[in-house]
Amino acid sequence: MTAMEFTPLPQTAAWRHVDARDGFESVFLRDVASGHVIDGHTAAIEDGVIWAVHYTIEVDEQWVTQHCRAWSWSEHGEREVQLSRDAAGRWRVDGVLAPELDGCLDVDLESSACTNMLPVRRARLAPHRSMAAPAAYLRAPTLTIERLEQRYLRLSSDDDAFAFEYRSPRFGVECELRFAVDGLVIDYPGIATRVT
Repeated sequence: MTAMEFTPLPQTAAWRHVDARDGFESVFLRDVASGHVIDGHTAAIEDGVIWAVHYTIEVDEQWVTQHCRAWSWSEHGEREVQLSRDAAGRWRVDGVLAPELDGCLDVDLESSACTNMLPVRRARLAPHRSMAAPAAYLRAPTLTIERLEQRYLRLSSDDDAFAFEYRSPRFGVECELRFAVDGLVIDYPGIATRVT
C-alpha cells in the first residue's frame, strides 16, 4: 500500500455547484516561492438568496494554510475577512487571536469545493489510512468563522482518481469524495461536480 502521488496542479479548474445551491466556482492556481496560491470565485443562489464569494488562499510547500482573504456580496451587503496562521500555529481573524482555531492546518470555505484539496494533498494518505483534519471554516455568504471537525479515510483508488470517505459530524455529513490525480475534487455529492 503506497501513499498518494499527485500530478502537477492545472492552472485553472471549475465546478458546478448542485443540490445544496445552484452556482459555479472557478479557481486559478499558481506556484510561488513560498508554496502555492489559490484565487477563486463562487457565484450562487441558495435558498432564494443570491451571493458571491471571492477568496485568495496562500499555503506553504506542505499545503498548510498561511493566509486567507475572502470577500462576499449578497443582499445583506459586502463583507471581508482575513485569516492568518503564524509559525506557532496560532490563528488570527482580522488581526485578533482566535484560540478556538488552534490545531487547524487548513481553511475550508463553505462556498468552495476546491478547499477539500488542502488536507488531501498535504497528508498523501496510503489506502485505508485516515486523518483528522479540523479546519477554520468560513460560512457563505456571511464569512463568519468557526472550527469544523472533519475526518478523511482513504478508500481504494484507480489510475484516474482517489476516493475518500469524508465525515463532518457538525453537519451530519458522511459521503464519498472522489479526487482526480491532480488532487482536486471531482465529485462532492450534493455539493459540486468538477467540469474542467
